[in-house]
Amino acid sequence: MSTPLQGLTAIVTGAGRGLGRAEALELARLGASVVVNDFGQPGRDGSGGADATPAEEVAAEIRAAGGQAVAHLGDVADHEQARALVQLAVDTYGKLDILVNNAGILRDRMIFSMSEDEWDSVIRVHLKGHFNTTHFASVHWRARSKEAGGPVYGRIVNTSSEAFLAGSAGQPNYAAAKGGIVGLTTSTALALAKYGVTSNVICPRARTRMTEDVFAGFQEPGAGELDPLAPEHVAPLVGYLASPAAGNVNGQLLVVHGGIVAVVERPKVSAKFDTTKDAFSYEELDALLTPHYADRPPNETFAAAEVLGLKHA
Repeated sequence: MSTPLQGLTAIVTGAGRGLGRAEALELARLGASVVVNDFGQPGRDGSGGADATPAEEVAAEIRAAGGQAVAHLGDVADHEQARALVQLAVDTYGKLDILVNNAGILRDRMIFSMSEDEWDSVIRVHLKGHFNTTHFASVHWRARSKEAGGPVYGRIVNTSSEAFLAGSAGQPNYAAAKGGIVGLTTSTALALAKYGVTSNVICPRARTRMTEDVFAGFQEPGAGELDPLAPEHVAPLVGYLASPAAGNVNGQLLVVHGGIVAVVERPKVSAKFDTTKDAFSYEELDALLTPHYADRPPNETFAAAEVLGLKHA
């Protein structure tokens, strides 16, 4: 069995269930020692008390298969708990090499019905959670690089969503957080490249507790068949991005699901208009832009997912 991550240490957040669990198991299968983080709340909206059981069960599963893993019960959206998570990896295995940010919650509502708390809580867990762990991991890698006098090994894999790419009417908080994660990823990629660290982001599509409503109408596989929406389709890409083979992959956005990996380009200019004077007037913009958009429905977006033929289900 190939073990490209042998000798490396990984953190996977939200790893007690679903995608995070599949990713933690895959990184361990590829040889990494894994810190399995999960706050363990039973509700996908972040409700219920913290529970160490999901993280501990995944860590135990990794150890039973011959790997190395420890569990961490902590809220990554809490700055100090994120610090403790990174420190646990360093204290247990000597260093941190891989960070996979996956933890998240859902509090869906239309924009006109959404409360301030529903907005803040989702932004906090997804976007601030990604920032917190990335911050402390980057401090660790920067210090190691300065001590070594050159680049070190570091990989960040963040989790966005097609809700950011294609839009999601009932998830303005989630879509905004996932868009923010893309911006965080590309900024981090530029900032940490000189230290030897890459930062990439995936938009996975998988049948998990978070997406049970989205894929409720999709037929589930028969006995012995692999679900095309299984998280196990996503995990190998995370393993690849965490590996030495992906050293030249940095600041990239990849959509992944059911045997498909699509590399998404940065937005391109689709049309350009120049003023005939020193500055545009309302009248000139009306004459140029109104005809340009005349045949487009008002709900059409610039969604890259549609161009790719990967429209969200």
